[in-house]
Amino acid sequence: MKKKIQFILNKPQLSENVGMSLRSIGCFGFENLSLINPRKIWPNEKGLKSAKHFSSLSKKVKTYKSIPEAMKDSDILIATTVRKRDFHIPSIKLQDISKLNRNKISILFGQENNGLTNKEISHANYILSIPTKSNSSLNLSHTVALIAYELSQMSFSKISSSKIVTPASAKDIEKFLSFLMKILEKRKFTSISSKRDNLEISLRNFLKTSKIDQKQIKTVYGVLKFITK
Repeated sequence: MKKKIQFILNKPQLSENVGMSLRSIGCFGFENLSLINPRKIWPNEKGLKSAKHFSSLSKKVKTYKSIPEAMKDSDILIATTVRKRDFHIPSIKLQDISKLNRNKISILFGQENNGLTNKEISHANYILSIPTKSNSSLNLSHTVALIAYELSQMSFSKISSSKIVTPASAKDIEKFLSFLMKILEKRKFTSISSKRDNLEISLRNFLKTSKIDQKQIKTVYGVLKFITK
């Protein structure tokens, strides 16, 4: 079931961290690593050297331009952060990830210097924090290694299609929200960038905490498409 886990590095700055993260997931039997707007084009010499004997996995690394694009095939997105955020997004403990009855789970990691912004975290279904002394942050590749090790020790539940009714998947929510924001922008609901970003975050938080199921969001999406033709 390790193929159901995707590790996503958002805007990684150091190629060495990408390579060491690849090495970390490889050591524990994982293969899916994705990058969002890395500073250096991947693959590169420094990254491959840092990946050591798992440099062969570099061909499987996928690069994307945005979080929605990277998570488009995911049912659940978990964002990692050490800082407390003023969000209604539920927290999840590392040991509880195996209980998520989903086909594909993505773990999102922020860039080395600033982590993840509030807008970036708003894409997540859950927030994962690793308790450290004084809320100190770990090195990016160390965090990946720790989480990969813990996940490698878990037994993931087999997926039962009859049980997957709630909540709506992350990809369905992003698809609906993207459509809704385009409509609001077209109708000039707000022309102020900061207000638009706050509105998008609020709507995403609402959709991800309302326990709306897949059938419901597809129904709302269909109705909205019909009345805005």
